[in-house]
Amino acid sequence: MDHGGHGGHLDLPPFTLARGLEWSADPVFLTGSLAALALYGYGVFRLRRRGDEWPPGRTAAFTAGVLTVVLVMCTGLNDYGMVMFSVHMVQHMVISMLSPILLLLGAPVTLLLRALPTGRPRAAVVSLLHSRYLMVITHPVFTIPLFIASLYALYFTPLFDTLMGSKAGHVGMMTHFLLVGLVFFWPIMGVDPGPNRPTHVMRMLTLFAGMPFHAFFGIALMMGSEPMVDVYSNPPASLGIDALDDQQAAGGIAWAFSEIPSVLVLIALIYQWYNSEQRRARRSDRTADRDGDRELAAYNAYLASLQTRER
Repeated sequence: MDHGGHGGHLDLPPFTLARGLEWSADPVFLTGSLAALALYGYGVFRLRRRGDEWPPGRTAAFTAGVLTVVLVMCTGLNDYGMVMFSVHMVQHMVISMLSPILLLLGAPVTLLLRALPTGRPRAAVVSLLHSRYLMVITHPVFTIPLFIASLYALYFTPLFDTLMGSKAGHVGMMTHFLLVGLVFFWPIMGVDPGPNRPTHVMRMLTLFAGMPFHAFFGIALMMGSEPMVDVYSNPPASLGIDALDDQQAAGGIAWAFSEIPSVLVLIALIYQWYNSEQRRARRSDRTADRDGDRELAAYNAYLASLQTRER
């Protein structure tokens, strides 16, 4: 079908292209992403310079996490996200659920602690990690409601339209999504040290407590009989899309993203759990080697005493 003489090709209209110059390669996220990569790389360099190793997989995960932020905030996706609800939802889901997981798998806090010199700098970071403030904002009682409210209180109130009305509001909203994702997944991933160290079972329960609300949110968008967000209620005619169809696509994206990160995190948790049990078994074996299997010998002696009594 031909829309506006473009032969069916979905081009942004002229006014959007001109406006898009203000949004592409968002300077806040671009600067922050470059700074994050530079600091992380410098930390790895410091470790290697003194002869310490840093797992390449962690570096790859952190780099991938930063690149996902750059992809959704510093490319043409950001232009389309300003006029298409479905593209905006891709940005939201990536920056709040995929980017945080990858960044946390890079263990940036652990790298910071190892790269910092001993003394006040490291002591300040350790003090912050054990502060009451971080203990509160990373506790499931706080993170789960915040994770949920970031969806329902934002999209189903006039707040979303207000934030989308200015560049500062848009950047603030996306920064909020990223930070909420980081504090929600930080104790769940359990890679970096933190004030809350739940068991693997509790991490899984926290994960599954939050994910269904993303699915319900997606279903609500898909079942809506009219556009629910004013800013996307009248898409540019040259895009050739219907606002309600675009909203339903956004709902499907939100629903799908409630499953994908859950699987990724669950795999990571099972892997961590397995490694933890293996380390515990090795420590137990080393302890047995040092004391000559004292516990086993004591147990055998106890069994022998029972047999003697029976005779």
